[in-house]
Amino acid sequence: MTELTVTDRMRGCLWGLFVGDALAMPVHWYYDVAALQRDFVTLRDYQAPRAHHPSSIMPLASTGKAGRGDQSGEVVGGVILKGRKHLWGWPNMHYHHGLQAGDNTLNLLCARLLIRGLTAAGGPDPAAFLRDYVDFMTAPDSHRDTYAESYHRAFFANYARGVPPADCAGAEGHDTASIGGLVGLPPVILAARSASDRAAGALLAQLRLTHRSAGLERYALALGELLVRLLEDPAPAVGPLACAAAERLGFPAKAVIEKVERTGLSDLSVIGGQLSPACYIDQSFPAVLYLAARYHGDFESALIANAGVGGDNCHRGAVLGAILGAALGFDAIPARWISGLTARAELAAEIDGFVVRFV
Repeated sequence: MTELTVTDRMRGCLWGLFVGDALAMPVHWYYDVAALQRDFVTLRDYQAPRAHHPSSIMPLASTGKAGRGDQSGEVVGGVILKGRKHLWGWPNMHYHHGLQAGDNTLNLLCARLLIRGLTAAGGPDPAAFLRDYVDFMTAPDSHRDTYAESYHRAFFANYARGVPPADCAGAEGHDTASIGGLVGLPPVILAARSASDRAAGALLAQLRLTHRSAGLERYALALGELLVRLLEDPAPAVGPLACAAAERLGFPAKAVIEKVERTGLSDLSVIGGQLSPACYIDQSFPAVLYLAARYHGDFESALIANAGVGGDNCHRGAVLGAILGAALGFDAIPARWISGLTARAELAAEIDGFVVRFV
């Protein structure tokens, strides 16, 4: 077997981010797995979202701040997501109404901003990222997604009050420590990978621009440590590394995988049984590590399994894709998933430019 280069691993990591998100997009936040299987059977290829989302609670989300609440606020519609506020009040509206097969969700579009900014600056530039983020999020028709996570709404509620962007990250709420906060970190980790301490500082600085959560930082550092190992080790054993990371976070992944494989249980017995499929980081990141370890040599099966257990599978899928892409390299990702991404040509230019800059 040919030894993978750092270039192979970096390309795999970045493409894996976008593939994992796009595959799960039509079933994002499905909590009724029977409905997921009825609507899509097994997601093996990109599909568009259905008009009816059986688990959608978007009408309960605040349009003026983070979390739940009434929809009298104008952060959604007036500051961000212009022209989309009316969609938030429709029963069973899909969170990603307006997207098509192979599209990426909003958090991944923000990750693309970061990739372009890192390449242009030759490293992290928080002020430039915040400028790009504000411009992108507040511009009409800059994207076609319908939903924005709580952290976006908290940030732009502060921004609308005149708070400087560097201070706009919202206060800690019940869902601040979520897997969506990790989606933008792999590019920062790759760009600063030459020293683990430097990577740790860079990823925390990036995370704090949009998330203020000590709990989330613990898991962000675990992701950074894992990705640095996968990039720098000539022959990384992702299964044991993922299990070890999960053990340090309090989840016995090795024993759980051994039981699942010995008894023939499904992944739903773990994600949906032992671990919640929701966004909360203490459950979602161990779920990512479980899938990375169980399917350590099979990128395709891992991403299909992740989509099939529902919940916050877009953001889990992005992080899982980054981990397994870094471990297995670009060629482990099915070619149909690369070619099927709507923004394939643009992504190819952005990822290649990043890799040239940082390898």
